[in-house]
Amino acid sequence: MSDHASPRVVFYPRSHQGIQKGVNQLAAVVRPTLGPCPRTVAVESTFRDKAPELLDSAGVITRRIIQLPERDADVGAMLLRHVLWRVHDEVGDGTATAAVLFQTVYNHGLKYIAAGGNAIQLRRYLEAGMQDILDELDRMTVRLEGQEQLTRLAESLCYDPSLAKLLGEMFDIVGEYGQVDIRIGYGRQLERQYVEGMYWSSGVLSPRMFTDQVKLRADLTNAALLISDLEIDDPRQFMPVIDTIMERQIQTFVIVAEKLSDNVITFLLSASRDPERLQIVATRTPGSGAIEQMVAMEDLAILTGGRPLIKAAGNTLRQFKIAHLGHARRVWADGSYLGIIGGKGDPRMLRRQIASLRAAYKTASEPQQRASLQQRIGKFMGGSATLLVGGSTDSETNVREEQARKTSTLLRAALHEGVLPGGGLALLACRNRLRQRLETSACLDEQTAYRILIRALEEPLRTIATNAGHDAAAVMAQVSQAAPGWGLDARSGEIVDMAESGIYDVAAAQKAAIRGAVSGAATALTVDTVIHKRNPEAVTGRP
Repeated sequence: MSDHASPRVVFYPRSHQGIQKGVNQLAAVVRPTLGPCPRTVAVESTFRDKAPELLDSAGVITRRIIQLPERDADVGAMLLRHVLWRVHDEVGDGTATAAVLFQTVYNHGLKYIAAGGNAIQLRRYLEAGMQDILDELDRMTVRLEGQEQLTRLAESLCYDPSLAKLLGEMFDIVGEYGQVDIRIGYGRQLERQYVEGMYWSSGVLSPRMFTDQVKLRADLTNAALLISDLEIDDPRQFMPVIDTIMERQIQTFVIVAEKLSDNVITFLLSASRDPERLQIVATRTPGSGAIEQMVAMEDLAILTGGRPLIKAAGNTLRQFKIAHLGHARRVWADGSYLGIIGGKGDPRMLRRQIASLRAAYKTASEPQQRASLQQRIGKFMGGSATLLVGGSTDSETNVREEQARKTSTLLRAALHEGVLPGGGLALLACRNRLRQRLETSACLDEQTAYRILIRALEEPLRTIATNAGHDAAAVMAQVSQAAPGWGLDARSGEIVDMAESGIYDVAAAQKAAIRGAVSGAATALTVDTVIHKRNPEAVTGRP
């Protein structure tokens, strides 16, 4: 039976050696991507006839690495990979910073444990020191305001002046919660579009309902909306509804429903044959799945002042009353979206809903949940924009689109949580607080933890300098002698005022990197035994 096929238990010190090897291998792969002058990593394609991917994103590189051939090393690599992907998933950046921090803390911590140090006590003091670092980063965090500052931050993130200019303008207009969509464009240039009001992924149920057959779009003014997730097959169910609408002299009527049969659509088209008397447009209920649809209907109802008819609650068109209708100054719809401009819901309910969503956003920990809440807040606040990304080739377009998405995510995080002096300078400045702790400590485990963290906080700046082709030791000496707030501009090699030069790091990304790296490495230091399970594929593949 091969090594990969058999279950096996590995004890200290071999377990530490294997984990360390895997940590160092994965960290060495992503380390070259840190900083504004990254080096690229070539990842071989699974198809031999395709060229390797040339990547400078630590998050993408990390995701491409699935397994190392040595089982002991693979455990260490996967421990680090989990930390890095969690950081990337949370904030979209900080992955390379987390890698070099994790590697430094783990390697120096392992030396102390090998010399007889207590792993559990070391972990406790490393985590206490981590909190000191986070508190210090909170103290240094500042907010950015205005298009100029946002553009400078965007350029320090993507190194693409034209992309940075558009993203800075867009976020200055739509704000921290505004909806910003990144899409592939049809030309070679970058373009932006602003949409008044708010919109959902939906679409008209029949192209015959478009009011503009050239643009394939329906535009309605002073519209009444029936909000539901109903599936209607029989046109007769709509007859009382249409009679009520016409009695109230409502001329524009929007139906939001999960599904309408062809017979129902034909009936609605017939009822709106004279647009001056009545015009009807039917759209799909926004959202995929019951939960997303419930959320969309709730938001539409609050925005327009309507009361939704919900299938799961047993509602049908028989329960319809005029009070169920929402109202909006303008409604538009095309084949993919439903837009509302000037919803006439209760302003007090709208403010309460926004406050509730903001409170939920602050406490949410799952990235998908935070993204969903942010989109809902953005819809209520009415700001939305679309960036169309183009390029000379498909490859260039795809790379630029990914860069735009990453920069957009980080700009939003910066608007939410602020920024820090860039280029690793903020982490370097946290050393003073740890040094004060070190001077007052009489515990060897505690002293060692602070020394390890002080050394780890230097590693991002050292790595940035090395990747940019500068002497890391010389840069460290120059920064140490410089005034507070001055650090390395890696592209020019000069020591500059970071704020004046617009060199920032997103606070959320730096904090996520610290939390993930220090807590992850501290936990890994307590692993003494590794249990390898039987590899089913290897067993199945035996002759």
